[in-house]
Amino acid sequence: MMLDTTAMAAFSLAPPLSTLHLSNFRASPPLFSLPPSSARPLLILSNTTFTNPSHVNSPFNYPFHSTSASLMSSNDSFTRSSSTNSDDNYSSTIEEDDDDDVGSVVLDKDDYDPSPPPLPDRWDVLGLGQAMVDFSGVVDDEFLMKLGLEKGTRKVVNHEERGRVLQAMDGCSYKAAAGGSLSNTLVALARLGGHPTAGPPLNVAMAGSIGGDPLGGFYRTKLRRANVNFLSAPVKDGTTGTVIVLTTSDAQRTMLAYQGTSSYINYDSSMESIISKTNILVIEGYLFEFPDTIKTIKKICQFARDNGALVAVTASDVTCIERHYDDFWEIMENYADIVFANSDEARAFCHFSSKESPVSSTQYLSHFVPLVSVTDGPHGSYIGIKGEALYIPPSPCVPVDTCGAGDAYASGILYGLLRGASGLKGMGTLAARVAAVVVGQQGTRLRVHDAARLAESFGFGVEGSVQADVGSDQISSL
Repeated sequence: MMLDTTAMAAFSLAPPLSTLHLSNFRASPPLFSLPPSSARPLLILSNTTFTNPSHVNSPFNYPFHSTSASLMSSNDSFTRSSSTNSDDNYSSTIEEDDDDDVGSVVLDKDDYDPSPPPLPDRWDVLGLGQAMVDFSGVVDDEFLMKLGLEKGTRKVVNHEERGRVLQAMDGCSYKAAAGGSLSNTLVALARLGGHPTAGPPLNVAMAGSIGGDPLGGFYRTKLRRANVNFLSAPVKDGTTGTVIVLTTSDAQRTMLAYQGTSSYINYDSSMESIISKTNILVIEGYLFEFPDTIKTIKKICQFARDNGALVAVTASDVTCIERHYDDFWEIMENYADIVFANSDEARAFCHFSSKESPVSSTQYLSHFVPLVSVTDGPHGSYIGIKGEALYIPPSPCVPVDTCGAGDAYASGILYGLLRGASGLKGMGTLAARVAAVVVGQQGTRLRVHDAARLAESFGFGVEGSVQADVGSDQISSL
């Protein structure tokens, strides 16, 4: 079976940015028009340069106290304020776990309250999700047993539990990063979209909730250095959410999430102004965990659709889907234009058993959502449209760390839509290549030099490596 001419027209995105004709697959949708690339101003971040990344230990110690280099507020339960000279008494160090900075960076009070960079007239992509700082370190099984933690699980913890774990990590070296699945996607997209040969830089932003604490300033600063603007004001007296990631020698990750203010989304006139100037809005599935936030998401999606934005939803987690199945489907059926999921999450949406092929779930979901992206690990991926599933072979790589592969794949799909990939096959191949680069490295973030190399190789607008005759692609069908 061939892709019909309607499907071809729906995704024929002639570079530079043209109209996203996903409206062909809805009964009475708004017209999704993207402004010409010449109308998008160049976003320049003050005092920021982009060169090859480096990883250098930061010169501040743990536990953190109320100093200019403090990441945690002094009222956190694990802070030992009784010590007169904590920097001498505790040897744990924290390393910044991303590569958007050049050389060693010392965080001080100026980093927590930076002057805002000039903002563009429109946002190519706005992500709405949980803003949480990741603390990641390597531990042994005995460490987990002492704390009563089940290896390989994800657990939501309270303020005291978080403090207890971090206190137990005293003496260990660990990393801090502006973490989260959505931020991985946005950073990768901004880095791909920052290469000059592909056109003007893509304007990428994130909204969510951070506290008015040093961790909130850390999160905002780290994203800004990756050319992703965090647009939401900090919540006064709020506490920024954190995720502690404990990795054992068998590569299993045990995660402890402290929500803080990250579950709160402030929908006001300022948020509406941002959304009204957005081309693609990406909603992170983890936000569905909170009933009040779900109500806000519905309002935001409706406003986005009314103002001509595409709405994308990330599945995030199987258990999250199972707990909030009806809420996910209400958003997908009524608002979503794009859904990102892995094969397990796609089956959860369809109530399919684990024996069902991802082809079936991709086809099923594409009857309800115009564009469905389903990844299947080393087996490849699928793009679903109008009840059909296009197979995308995996891009060759030597796997090092699979964490973040789906986030990178999603950035490739978004990049292909915005830059004008030649068709579904080209867009999927592009996304698979981005994911392969991340899988072949340690860490979840697409690095600056890799993003530049990929963007240059894509060659949109001319005969290039990602262009293909989509009309001749074989489509899997039931």
